[in-house]
Amino acid sequence: MAKTKTKSTFIGLRLTADQAEQLASLQQSLNSSTKTEVLLKGLELMAKAQPTAVPDGRRRSLGPVPPDFGIPDSIGLRQLKAESLRYASAVQQSINRRRKMISQVTEELARTDEIIDRYGGDKSALIQILLELQQENRWLSEDSLEWISRRLGVPLTEVYHVATFYKAFSLTPQGRHSVSVCLGTACQVREAPRLLDKVVDILKINPGDTSRDMRFSLNTVNCLGCCALGPVMVVDGKYYSNPSVEDLNKIVAECD
Repeated sequence: MAKTKTKSTFIGLRLTADQAEQLASLQQSLNSSTKTEVLLKGLELMAKAQPTAVPDGRRRSLGPVPPDFGIPDSIGLRQLKAESLRYASAVQQSINRRRKMISQVTEELARTDEIIDRYGGDKSALIQILLELQQENRWLSEDSLEWISRRLGVPLTEVYHVATFYKAFSLTPQGRHSVSVCLGTACQVREAPRLLDKVVDILKINPGDTSRDMRFSLNTVNCLGCCALGPVMVVDGKYYSNPSVEDLNKIVAECD
């Protein structure tokens, strides 16, 4: 029968043959437990084996020591403790993130409920409900769409069909300020692409993107219904006709 291969190092420390065998036995007894549990059990075992100084300068053990499982100094113990603390910190951060996510989803669904209730849960008001939700949250999340489907009794596929059909809706988070540049025919002949280049240069984002600070979202449209003013851009519902670079900088500065 082939002999089970054992590790020759543990958290960067070289092990003797006996130590390696004990570590393998520890891991096997834990029945393939998580790395965190192996580390904690190893920490307990090493603490028992760690020698301590006595007044006359001799050294004695803190407790029963498994045969030949001595630790040369406290470096391994400190490393093991640091590793265990690092894992504990990572677990706590994960728990905090989940709590925050659950809180955000709960608040979002509560706002969705308020909008649905204003329309009496009428499924024929689906588009109006989605419009209000888009305005409220600046996007339509998967959780909200599923909740609307359940509350209204409308198939989820139908809700998604409406949400993806109209450009007024977005399935990705949008910035606090919406910027749209018209690239329709009338604006195209009046150098709309040049206006778009100026906006891209100032906002540092491309059409269809949102700034990292969630301040701006930039999009292009085919027509804004004011061809005589072209080239035209709209910021939060306000129209601007052929703004200069100076005008654009001022507009951006006024957006909090």
